[in-house]
Amino acid sequence: MADKIFGTDGIRGKANAYPMTADMALRIGAAAGRYFRNDGSNGHRVVIGKDTRLSGYMFENALTAGLTSTGMNVLLLGPVPTPAVGLLTSSMRADMGIMISASHNPHHDNGIKFFGPDGFKLSDAAEEEITRLVFDGVEPAQANNIGRAKRIDDGRFRYAERLKAIFPAGMRLDGLKVVIDCANGAGYKVAPEVLWELGATVIPVGTAPNGYNINDGCGSTDTSAAAKAIISHGADVGICLDGDADRVMILDETGRVADGDQLMALMAHRWAQAGKLANGTLVATVMSNLGLERYLEAQGLRLERTNVGDRYVVEAMRKSGHNLGGEQSGHIVMTDYATTGDGLLAGLQFLAAMIETGQPASSLTHSFETVPQMLKNVRYAAGSDPLAAQAVQDCIAAAEVQLVGKGRLLIRKSGTEPLIRVMAECEDPDLLLQVVDGIVDEVTKAG
Repeated sequence: MADKIFGTDGIRGKANAYPMTADMALRIGAAAGRYFRNDGSNGHRVVIGKDTRLSGYMFENALTAGLTSTGMNVLLLGPVPTPAVGLLTSSMRADMGIMISASHNPHHDNGIKFFGPDGFKLSDAAEEEITRLVFDGVEPAQANNIGRAKRIDDGRFRYAERLKAIFPAGMRLDGLKVVIDCANGAGYKVAPEVLWELGATVIPVGTAPNGYNINDGCGSTDTSAAAKAIISHGADVGICLDGDADRVMILDETGRVADGDQLMALMAHRWAQAGKLANGTLVATVMSNLGLERYLEAQGLRLERTNVGDRYVVEAMRKSGHNLGGEQSGHIVMTDYATTGDGLLAGLQFLAAMIETGQPASSLTHSFETVPQMLKNVRYAAGSDPLAAQAVQDCIAAAEVQLVGKGRLLIRKSGTEPLIRVMAECEDPDLLLQVVDGIVDEVTKAG
C-alpha cells in the first residue's frame, strides 16, 4: 500500500510541507478527479469551498488544476463553512465536494476534506483508492476534454436560506442578544447574517480574517474573547464556531462554556420528548463523558459510541438509522438536516430551545454532572511507536485494573498529528491524576 496521507478527517498538515504542498494538492486533485470521473464522460463536476487561511488560495488553484486536467468541471464557492460544501455538493448535483480547511488548527496548517455525491464524507475504501491513484499517477484527459472552472458567488446565501428554512416556522429571535464568535474563519459572514435576519441582536467576534488570525485567541477552542463580550454587552448567550464552522461551543449568560456533550444531552432529551429521536439513540465517540451516558440511561435513552471523528459518527448513524450524534469537541450531526457537523445549525437549535422554554442559557447548558475527565497529549518522534513498548503496555494494563468500576481509560494516536492522547475518567480525582500522569511518563520515555 502507498503512503498513508488521509487521517481521521481528510488530509491535513503544515502548509508547504508534505503532504500539504501545491504539488501534492495537484496530484490529489487529479487522483480524485480520475476516481469520480471513471467513466470518461463529460459533464462531471466538483464544488470547492475553503476557509480563510492564506494558503487556501494556493491549494484552491492547485486542486483546480489537477481536477480540470482529468476533465472535471470545478465550481469555486470561496469561503464557506464545511457543512455548506456538503449541502451544495448534493444540491448542485456534483460528483464530489472538497473543503480546504484545517478546521480548528492554527493558520499555518491546512487540509483537504472530501465529500461524495450524496454530500457525506468519503469511506475508508474511497480514500484508499484515491491514495493509490495519487502515488501511481493518472492519465490526463485529452485536450478537448479538459474541464472548466467557474466561480459561484451565492454559495453562502444558499446555505443561509437552508439554515433559516430548518429553523422553526414563524419563530424569531427578537429580544435575544447573541455573541457569535466566528474564529476569523469560514463562517465570518454567513453566521452573523443568519442570526440578524432571524431577529437577534448580534455581537460579532472573530469576523475580521486576514489570512493569519483564524482560530487565534477566538473560536470554539478559545472562548475567552466571546466570554468577555458576553459580560461587557450583557448578552444572553454566546455561540463559538471553529475555523470551518462545523463545530460549536455554547456559552451561557455568565460566560460559562458548555461543550458538545452538554449540547447533545439537551437535544437528545428534547428530541425524545417530541418523538423525533430515531431509535431513542444518540451516537457519540469514545471521548464523550461517562456522565452523558449515565444521563441518557436515566432518560431511557441509549448512547452508541464510535471511534473519534465525526465521519465515524455519521457512518454509525447512517448504518443504523439514527439521526442525532456528535462529539464532545462540538461537532453536532443532525442527519435529518445536514450531512456533517454544523456548528451554526446546532447553535440555532439551542436558541430555539431558549425561545420555546423561556429559560436562560444557564438552565439549558448543564443537563448532567460530568465525571472528572483528564486528557493529556504526548508528542512522539516520527517513526517511533510508543504504544508498542512493553513498559507502556504494562502501565496501561495496571491502570485499567485500578479503574475497574470507578471509571474508564482511553489511549489512542491522533489521526492528524504525531500525538498519543491519554484520556481517563474517574470519580476519584487523585486516582485520575495518578493514572494519567503514570501513563504519560511511560509514553514520554518510549517516544
